Amino acid sequence: MKTDTSDVKIPSNKRTLSANTVFELLQAQRRRYALHYLSQKVGAVPITELAEQIALWEGDPTYDRVERICTGLHHRHLPKLVDTQIVRYDPTAETVELQPLPANLESHLELAVLDDL
Repeated sequence: MKTDTSDVKIPSNKRTLSANTVFELLQAQRRRYALHYLSQKVGAVPITELAEQIALWEGDPTYDRVERICTGLHHRHLPKLVDTQIVRYDPTAETVELQPLPANLESHLELAVLDDL
């Protein structure tokens, strides 16, 4: 009887993350904003569009602020989301695309965003 499950694919919406990973991903407000915005979009979104929306939610949509947010997304927030397969980021095209969210991340995100917005 074969018990090795390494070849079994779990559907993305059935995938779960550890509680520590969920809380780490949702710890940063900009990451929560990014996930919320991407969850409202279909397909890839330009990183500048994402940064502009985050700047609006933060109440300071100046050019300099948007540029700083883009830099922070590129260097800090998106790598964490890419490493956990939450988003697909193409730095050459400068686009970000949300992947199907694990159920436990999705439910916690909904609660966290209610407090943010």
